[in-house]
Amino acid sequence: MAALWAEGSVYEPYVGRWSRLVAAKFLDWLAVPAAGRWLDVGCGTGAVTDAILTHADPAAVVGVDQSEGFVGYAREHVIDSRARFEVGSATALPVGDAEFDAAVSGLVLNFVPSPPDAVAEMARATRPGGTVAAYIWDYAGDMQLMRHFWDAAGELDPRARELDEGARFPICRPEPLRAMFAGAGLSDATVVPIDVPTVFRDFEDYWTPFLGGQAPAPAYAMSLSEVDRAELRERLRSRLPVAADGTIGLIARAWAVRGIR
Repeated sequence: MAALWAEGSVYEPYVGRWSRLVAAKFLDWLAVPAAGRWLDVGCGTGAVTDAILTHADPAAVVGVDQSEGFVGYAREHVIDSRARFEVGSATALPVGDAEFDAAVSGLVLNFVPSPPDAVAEMARATRPGGTVAAYIWDYAGDMQLMRHFWDAAGELDPRARELDEGARFPICRPEPLRAMFAGAGLSDATVVPIDVPTVFRDFEDYWTPFLGGQAPAPAYAMSLSEVDRAELRERLRSRLPVAADGTIGLIARAWAVRGIR
């Protein structure tokens, strides 16, 4: 994951801004009581931690990510005495047993080498009766900004179909998520969809984040020659639903999963 996600300033315009919208709905769904201790696994730029601080009235939040660049970004941008950020692995969390009332993870599990081990670590860090939860994009379905990209890329280059996150990440569906949480010994494993609007000012607002080279789709875009990248750009422009004022309104769907320790 470190090779894919390293710079917060690149991540934010690509998916960070949309993750923050999902995070608020995710926390409303979890309904964890106030004054709890939270663990944010794979905290990235701090989107989920920031949402916890804003919406969940926590006593404390610990964010853990293996990317030093992301942890540095989070420390600079999430200014709250209740929050701290540590560099560490999702499958070997630098925290004690049963230390938290809730352990959550946003847009991370599919990038971890062993997702079941990460869920087991989240469960280990959560007190009995506490909440363990995560959300990940619906890559194969209604995470539309990426779905349009890979569908257009696949029309032009069969090689792109092998890189498509919808095919590469089979856990990003309700049944595998539910089974993984139940397999970690969590009770009442439940999966729900969370949809948020992703409205782009214009085509450049949609396209420019794909030039950051970070994450699978941008990495693919930047691996192309200038000619092939321009062809992909125009294929995308032709298929997106552009309104009369130039805006592009899409939907980002995440699958959210929750279990009780």
